[in-house]
Amino acid sequence: MNYLGIHKDNLAPVVSELNTLLANYQVYYQNLRSFHWHIEGQNFFELHEIFEDLYNDAKVKIDEIAERVLTLRHYPMSNLADYLDHSDIRESRSLVADDEMIKVTLENHQKIIQAMRRVIDAADAAGDEGTIDMVGGFLADIEKRSWMLDAWRSKKFASAMM
Repeated sequence: MNYLGIHKDNLAPVVSELNTLLANYQVYYQNLRSFHWHIEGQNFFELHEIFEDLYNDAKVKIDEIAERVLTLRHYPMSNLADYLDHSDIRESRSLVADDEMIKVTLENHQKIIQAMRRVIDAADAAGDEGTIDMVGGFLADIEKRSWMLDAWRSKKFASAMM
């Protein structure tokens, strides 16, 4: 049954972009877990909590993306090797300074934002408002989180220059 009213073949480009977004989120999630486990120094308490909040948010979004692919009557990527092959995000080194962790996280956000915009473009071409709505909400959220991380980073660097 075609309960969506969109031909399954028209959704293939949307699913492809959603799977890339899923791969990006999986690698991003693992980077955040690593940062959460390895953070040290005077910003430990603050960043330990921030990374935990970010990876918990990513975990929810990973599930929502995969379930959206299933809703579109396709299958989500689900192997680590596939995630690593299809992700625009690379695994980060574990033992890096706190400011480097934030820099990498913001770089990851930039790639996720680009992937989200590709999903929205593909969904728009297919007439898939459900995907546009879901990813549009994700986009607004990650843009706000990016602003906050960048503000934290800017404050830290401004203090160092004084």
